Amino acid sequence: DIILLIVAGLSDSQLNEYSALTSELGMRALVEVHTHQELERAFAISPEIIGINSRNLKTLEVDPKAFAELLPEIPADLIRVAESGISQRSEVEFAQRHGASAILVGEALVKAGDPKLAMRDLLGQR
Repeated sequence: DIILLIVAGLSDSQLNEYSALTSELGMRALVEVHTHQELERAFAISPEIIGINSRNLKTLEVDPKAFAELLPEIPADLIRVAESGISQRSEVEFAQRHGASAILVGEALVKAGDPKLAMRDLLGQR
């Protein structure tokens, strides 16, 4: 089981507490960040999984440059997740080129007429 810890919405003490609780419960945390500052805060809890969310929480705009800027800063031994704004194979490839080892897709699958086909397209398995 995986729990989502959104660094932007937590104080450092909450981030530490929730991370410890996640471990105590035998779960893993996907630690979501949007900026360099949040990434540094995330490193303080020694996460196994870090997600880069390319959606600005204030404007809700998606900027895939976040993947290019932040994914390379995450050590290769961690699971690096590209989140938000992924709806085409080229966007998956862009995230992979910058170090993503996984993607988190929601909206594109919800809007797709055939979610299975959409997932195959994203994964280049068509």
